[in-house]
Amino acid sequence: MPNRFRLTRRFPVAMTEDGYRRLKRFAAEAGLDEGEALSFLFEHFDSVTDKDNLTHRLRLFNSDLEARKR
Repeated sequence: MPNRFRLTRRFPVAMTEDGYRRLKRFAAEAGLDEGEALSFLFEHFDSVTDKDNLTHRLRLFNSDLEARKR
């Protein structure tokens, strides 16, 4: 019997406009809603990210974060 897909947690999320637009586009392309798309990405995080690229992009994002908050 297949596992039932249940969303068990809800939490407020603050996202950039660019991030939200990209999430919506990914979800639409995959035939998912935004919550399902986020669940998929985090359940399969290690297989859908390149560790070296992620580390580099995270450094860039963090360096711009304070300026984006203003």
